[in-house]
Amino acid sequence: MRRPIVVALCLSGAVALSACQRSADAEVQRALKDVNVIDESNLSDIMLTVGDPDEAVSYFQRTAEQNPDRIDLKRGLGKSLVRAGRPTEAAAVWRSVVAHPQVTHEDRVLLADALIRANEWPAAEAELNKVPPTHETYERYRLEAMVADSKKNWKKADSFYEIAAGLTTKPSGVLNNWGFSKLTRGDAAGAERLFVQALTFDPTMFTTKNNLVLARGAQRKYELPVVKMSQSEKAELLYTMALTAIKQGDVSTGKQLLREAVDTHPQHFETAARALAALEA
Repeated sequence: MRRPIVVALCLSGAVALSACQRSADAEVQRALKDVNVIDESNLSDIMLTVGDPDEAVSYFQRTAEQNPDRIDLKRGLGKSLVRAGRPTEAAAVWRSVVAHPQVTHEDRVLLADALIRANEWPAAEAELNKVPPTHETYERYRLEAMVADSKKNWKKADSFYEIAAGLTTKPSGVLNNWGFSKLTRGDAAGAERLFVQALTFDPTMFTTKNNLVLARGAQRKYELPVVKMSQSEKAELLYTMALTAIKQGDVSTGKQLLREAVDTHPQHFETAARALAALEA
């Protein structure tokens, strides 16, 4: 009579052990999944910041195909396509993101950014108009300023540039854009002030230095600004100023600046030397 009882106890023990094992396996799988998500998140961050843009595109394309419901991977693909200089493809991806149930206002702003890069200004404006006024971010107002600029609505552009500059701790880029906007309108003095301000936040931006020289040249200020520059940069800036002087009819000044550019460059400055030779001929 004892044997069936013993067998029953053994069986119940085996069942309990099997259930415990399954529970333990499930816990292990959940833990591994959590680790994979963390690793994947770190890898995504790396791909979006320091990774090669084309490699990032391949990574997000592959991962998004494997996980079609993951909106974060679609966002990563959209951002990486912009980094890779493929805005038309990026816009298509961002359109799929804004069609997702978990869409945010920032997703629509990033779609507008991709559309601007793809030179689709009316479509970009339409997307920005769908973003509520309560969504006040640097990126939103930076794009609003660019759209207003494209329509030559200078008053609105100035307002948006000012708001955008106040919403970031790194306003050098938007100040440079604002300055270039002023320069294209013919306000060279206003542009110069903005370029100088931009360089106080990032003194390494050569584009801003070049724009500053253009603004000064437009006012016939043919001396280089007092900003930090390498020997090669100085030669390039002298060349820019020389061309500005020549275009304004100050040919002798332009020749002198070209000579300085050739003499200043640490290597042979072919472009400046050729321009000087053409003028002297």
